[in-house]
Amino acid sequence: MDDQSRVDSPTDIKEEGRRSPWKRRAIRWYCEQVPVTDLEIDRKVADILQELTLKEKCRLLSSQGWRRFYSATDIKRLGIPALKVTDGPLGVAYHSSRKKATRFPATIALAATWDRQLARDVGVVLGEEVRRAGRHVLLAPGINIMRTPLCGRTFEYFSEDPLLTRELATQLVRGIQSQGVGACVKHFAANNQETDRKHVSSEIDERTLHEIYLRAFEGVVRNAGPWAIMAAYNRLNGVYCSENSFLLRDVLMNKWGFDGLVMTDWFAAYDSKTPATSMVAGLSLEMPRPSRYKVSKLMRSLKAGEFNEEALDDHVGRFLRVLFRTHAFETREWRTKNISSEKSQLLARRIAQESMVLLKNEHDALPLDKTESVCVQGPNLKKKFGRFLYGGSSAVVPPFEVTPLEGMRHKNKRTVSDGRFACVVGSEALVLFMGLDHGRGNDSEFNDRRSISLPEKQIQLIRDAACESERTVVVLIAGSPLSMTGWIDDVDAVVMAWYPGMIGGHAIADVLYGDVNPSGRLPVTFPKRLEDSAAHSTGLRRNFPGDEEKRVFYEEGLFVGYRWFDERGIEPLFPFGFGMSYTRFSLDNPTLLSSSPLILQVDVTNTGEVSGSNVVQVYAHDIESSVKRPPKELVGFSKIHLDPGETRTIQIDIDTSDLAFYDVEKHDWVIEPGDFVLRIGHSSRNLPLSVTFNYE
Repeated sequence: MDDQSRVDSPTDIKEEGRRSPWKRRAIRWYCEQVPVTDLEIDRKVADILQELTLKEKCRLLSSQGWRRFYSATDIKRLGIPALKVTDGPLGVAYHSSRKKATRFPATIALAATWDRQLARDVGVVLGEEVRRAGRHVLLAPGINIMRTPLCGRTFEYFSEDPLLTRELATQLVRGIQSQGVGACVKHFAANNQETDRKHVSSEIDERTLHEIYLRAFEGVVRNAGPWAIMAAYNRLNGVYCSENSFLLRDVLMNKWGFDGLVMTDWFAAYDSKTPATSMVAGLSLEMPRPSRYKVSKLMRSLKAGEFNEEALDDHVGRFLRVLFRTHAFETREWRTKNISSEKSQLLARRIAQESMVLLKNEHDALPLDKTESVCVQGPNLKKKFGRFLYGGSSAVVPPFEVTPLEGMRHKNKRTVSDGRFACVVGSEALVLFMGLDHGRGNDSEFNDRRSISLPEKQIQLIRDAACESERTVVVLIAGSPLSMTGWIDDVDAVVMAWYPGMIGGHAIADVLYGDVNPSGRLPVTFPKRLEDSAAHSTGLRRNFPGDEEKRVFYEEGLFVGYRWFDERGIEPLFPFGFGMSYTRFSLDNPTLLSSSPLILQVDVTNTGEVSGSNVVQVYAHDIESSVKRPPKELVGFSKIHLDPGETRTIQIDIDTSDLAFYDVEKHDWVIEPGDFVLRIGHSSRNLPLSVTFNYE
């Protein structure tokens, strides 16, 4: 800055004027001059650090307690505002904003679209609604890998695969932060179950940790630069994540270059003796109230030399950096209680449409005809999911919600629902809306599912109703894999609708009646039996949910999800990447245009009679490796829309780093020279094309 501009810097305001109102206004004005570059932000952070007392620095890291459950501490003397956060992955949560907002389809539904642009679009809209709510940081996305289909929060996460998670989460974070709202990526790391989540230790070997459970986090941090990370409740190899220096300092900050702040999950600061452990490890902010990071404890620890002022300044600097990046000095809240918009709702409907996975469609049972009489029944027919804290912290309360019954009746006036089998006999088709909800033992925070099967009453209803109907369609509303072995042979069609959001009823009807051709693909494997999944293959508590010492041993190693099914030769109910359509697609002429960078070209043709979208998936196999590797791993994908008879040539860029494995001796990623096979197709178990190349 030149001499004249330096007058406006708070570092030039004399010490004796520290408590005067004009000084507070001067600093506030200085901070409100929106910095455009990271260099300008760092300069302002350095200036403010010189103005803060030691006690004020400690206060910034210790949150506000019960008075403001979703806000950090402000410093009124200097006009530094409180950092305000809100849940969560499905939209702006009511409990943390007091606003009615757009309830988007669950994160796993977004993953089922396999659409990067949709992820970016929803990120932008989420950012807009967070700003309308007067908040600065959205506590999302959650990018933990699905290790067990019983995990209660699977619906909040993307996938069992790190690459699919990384690709979509990267776009989501970019979209959120394009609106001046911070994305807080969570739960770092290996938070793969709800049972004993505050104490359980995920026991994972180094290679598995990096290749499976940290890989998506690494990709998002490097490619999207999130402004905040939430440390998980659990322990990782015996050490709580919020005080794990290997996880936070060595990997996240030093290796990946993360420059944002790390906050605890709520009440997840555990070090009761001294806050120095967490401070040195890399924890910046304790939420939601000061417990371990009490000002008195921090000051005492600082004076005892357990950490120095340089470490304190590093954390305060990270905190201030987020305030500037989110324009916290100028944030204004909408007075209205409804921050949803027509644009948001249209996007929610589109995501729901594109996320639905057609799992079975015998005898062309779908799409339905709008002139037919249709009987609709089932426990999820009239259910509304947008309720206060329903399902946990991700709960969004929308201004309204379209149920499946409302959507079906809007599409076809001959829709009948009387709750009795009489309507089944008198109708040309039966649609049963089954699945789970956010009640205890289902898809919910705080607990894991009890079973991967539908409730017994629902199974019996399907069997009984199918006996009376000539055409039976089951629509599953749920957020995690379901076993269907007890009833799937009795029905003609099955659609996985996930939790489809506030416009879900219309989106479901759009797909069932053919106004939208289903294009969703499974982001997780659906097993026939629970014991077919890796975490449950032994039946031992040490593998899930944990032994007497609350340790869970990830003894399956790298072989999670489809990697496990491939390695063990287990036939899943539905494989990873699977999804049907009302049309057909063929692939041809795979060509490797370049090996550095890796660019694959393939022709895609719609051979059917209606327009539709297909997801072309590419998996890599290392032909000869010095270490054991999965039979194949997803390395690329592309979603394309085609009219009937249309052929298009697409290119899929593959990052060569995705061919690497983690070398535990070098503690780094390694790609060994040699031959690789790229297998191209429609799912992890339907890969008709291949290309072999040599990596040098």
